Amino acid sequence: MTRLSSQTLAHLPADVIRPAYDRAAVTCGVVHLGIGAFHRAHQAVVFDDALNAGDLRWGIIAASLRSPSVRDQMAPQDGLYTMLVRDGAAEQARLIGAVQQVIVAPEEPQALLAALASPDTHIVTLTVTEKGYKLDPATGALIESDPQLAADLASLERPQTAPGYLVAALALRKAAGLPPFTAISCDNLPHNGTRLRAAVIALARRHDPALADWIAEEGAFPETMVDRIVPATTAEDIETFTGRIGVEDQAMVKTEPFLQWVIDDRFCGPRPDFGAGVQVTAAVAPWEEAKLRLLNGAHSGIAYLGGLAGIDHVHEVLALPEARHFVESLWDEAETTLSPPAELDVAAYRRDLMARFDNPTLKHRTRQIAMDGSQKLPQRLLATIAARLAAGQGIDALALAVAAWVRWQAGQDDLGQPHQVDDPLAGPIADALAQARETESRIAAILAFDAVVPPELARDPLLADALTRWLTVLETQGARGALAAFRQ
Repeated sequence: MTRLSSQTLAHLPADVIRPAYDRAAVTCGVVHLGIGAFHRAHQAVVFDDALNAGDLRWGIIAASLRSPSVRDQMAPQDGLYTMLVRDGAAEQARLIGAVQQVIVAPEEPQALLAALASPDTHIVTLTVTEKGYKLDPATGALIESDPQLAADLASLERPQTAPGYLVAALALRKAAGLPPFTAISCDNLPHNGTRLRAAVIALARRHDPALADWIAEEGAFPETMVDRIVPATTAEDIETFTGRIGVEDQAMVKTEPFLQWVIDDRFCGPRPDFGAGVQVTAAVAPWEEAKLRLLNGAHSGIAYLGGLAGIDHVHEVLALPEARHFVESLWDEAETTLSPPAELDVAAYRRDLMARFDNPTLKHRTRQIAMDGSQKLPQRLLATIAARLAAGQGIDALALAVAAWVRWQAGQDDLGQPHQVDDPLAGPIADALAQARETESRIAAILAFDAVVPPELARDPLLADALTRWLTVLETQGARGALAAFRQ
């Protein structure tokens, strides 16, 4: 089958939206670290909008810090790929041309450093997941025991981590008399800009204190909040779309109509005239908090309860009245902990979230959301629990969601089907749980992981009691039984 490429554009159906600009005239002003489906359906689309509006400075050089798979998908297609926006029966196909090159960092570290150090580069965006920043979630310090970070602490000649690449490139820019770039974390973690800045400056200081001071004074690390549901693309999706357009697109992504990107108004160089879906603001934290505690918190609860029940997709979980009641109850609890900005109508936001969850064409897999739970739960659920307990409020729905995560660690759902626990702490958590015979002991073992549960929160007996109660129900009645019991 012929692959999508610059040469095959003329053969595409007329309803496929094409780039309105000359890709050959584009300058790459953006480097992205961690290219995956989310970047291709989110930040790349925003920069593609800028290119379509006539500002040709915002092409993207993207990098994978690990696997060559995305490069191998995109290189034969000249960096082109299709974004399918699905909403019920409606579907819109749009070609995105913003990505001009994909570099596999372990294969070509100097090529990535050259792109980061280029005078054309003004913005660096990152989607490297929570674990990519190499920071201890509890202390915020560099995880010096991490083998990749240890290598970067020893030498930055061939960086291995995202902070390592940024520090090495900023050193090159400083030596060349160039200003720093604006580095924008697009990962779902609180104070992502502050964390990225901390990782970069801490690593820089170990190599060159003057460089660290220069980055601190001249650089910019805006806080951001990103939101768009981007389910994993399946082989069936590719095959179906190939039949529709007549060429094969191995890099296609599918998503929903909704796109949101809130960016702190802190840049140290040029930026595009951001269009629809992007809000530059003086305070990202209230937006971020609402998203993490409402959308992401509910997603985690849905993922673990639905996954344990053997349900594959989010919309199928929400088809259960008892699951719908659980989500609304979780939102009721979380909403009391928010300080929403004036522009955010929380009631309308909740209605929109439920409509997004109900979108059957996305086929958002519960197991995809369940990944890296130990890294996600602190900000999605545990911070909300801490705020509720501090205010003397109940945590019933929130505790059920966390207990479902604990139950997920067993690696087997309620139907007896095995699943992989895809989490950086999967091994240590499994070992700790294996040594605990009683439900109460298993909860105590989980609460002892201070990288997940802050020690002060772990000592609160109300949390331990609520988790023990719900884990008991999950272990004896399963996720469906727990949801039914919650609704009573």
